[in-house]
Amino acid sequence: MVSPTPLASSVPSSATTTPDAPVVDRVRALVRDRGTDPLTDPRGVRAAILDVLDDLAADEHAESSYVDVEAWAQELHDAVAGYGPLQRLFDDDAVEEIWWNEPTRVFCARRGRSELTTVILAEVQVHDLVERMLRTSGRRVDVSQPFVDALLPDGSRLHVVIPDVTRRHWAVNVRRHVLPAARLDDLVELGTLTTAAARFLSAAVVAGLNIVVAGGTQAGKTTLLSCLLNAVPAHERVVTCEEVFEVRLDRPDWVAMQTRQVGLEGTGEITLRRLVVEALRMRPHRLVVGEVRQAEALDLLVALNSGMPGMTSVHANSARDAVTKLCVLPMLAGENVTASYIVPTVASAVDLVVHAATGPDGRRRIREIVGVSGRVEDGVVETSDVFVTRRGELVRGLGFPPHADRFEAHGLDLAAILRES
Repeated sequence: MVSPTPLASSVPSSATTTPDAPVVDRVRALVRDRGTDPLTDPRGVRAAILDVLDDLAADEHAESSYVDVEAWAQELHDAVAGYGPLQRLFDDDAVEEIWWNEPTRVFCARRGRSELTTVILAEVQVHDLVERMLRTSGRRVDVSQPFVDALLPDGSRLHVVIPDVTRRHWAVNVRRHVLPAARLDDLVELGTLTTAAARFLSAAVVAGLNIVVAGGTQAGKTTLLSCLLNAVPAHERVVTCEEVFEVRLDRPDWVAMQTRQVGLEGTGEITLRRLVVEALRMRPHRLVVGEVRQAEALDLLVALNSGMPGMTSVHANSARDAVTKLCVLPMLAGENVTASYIVPTVASAVDLVVHAATGPDGRRRIREIVGVSGRVEDGVVETSDVFVTRRGELVRGLGFPPHADRFEAHGLDLAAILRES
């Protein structure tokens, strides 16, 4: 830590005070003049900051005061190369989400629980922050495009809605991926999954079963989906389709695609349905749709029903609700898509549904794993409980997954795997 040093009065004596606009502008001008990229060259930004502070300290006409140079340099760095007053929330690994409905009320979530922070923004700061967040995404938000989803450089997902869709202020959500899990074993260590369930799911992935991850918002669906995909054999090619890049894989043969919003000319949009169609032409061994919400569910089901192993996630309150929802979403594709076609297609295309939920304590847990038998009775897809939650613990149910032959073909003893559960 640098010792307190006399600086000009234009630099406040409190290290927690928001930097004066003239000082920030001066640093930004120097960074710009030097051709420094704030996103990729933090050392260059810091050098510019220290040079500006040195210039201020050398100003003989200014009244001197003592400040902590290191802390004040950090404040300036946050304002120039970070997200200003929000940066301390981004630096906190416990913060899972940041959002605000109006500039003077900024919230965050830690371990599944929301809280009101002490951060207060001005309206102009909100616009500047959103513009800064969108800078690397190639996406925009304006009157003609009042919604935007984008990926931040650190992997966080940004969602913005502006007036007149909202009443008065910009509504901003930043969802961060802070759960330190990349594989099913990591989820076991975190208490999200039992060892027995993880062993079964890993075998199901290797066997090529089609898996749907279900759950509510912030239940950990994307993290679970990524962990399942990292269990795919290394020699297989994975193609993922998402609205915004969120799935994270550690494998050599992986193609990730995301949607694109309509351009200023009203053209250039690439939908999730288009991505699914294009993915089938890319020789995938596994096709993944990050999340199905609308008509893209039809394209995914058609692909899965043609023998293409895959995975997806869906918002649902339970595994059975997820199956029901998958029977409804494809009908959004057109009036000629009927339940008489969709219901048996879901029954034959989906093999497992894994439901995740956030408990009252804020912890994320797998609540049930349900097998889809492939049979339909009175218009209802039959399911069986492979794993269920009893007395707060995930335990072996009475049901069995479909396609025992696929496990056997990969040298996996399904009976032994379930017997050990």
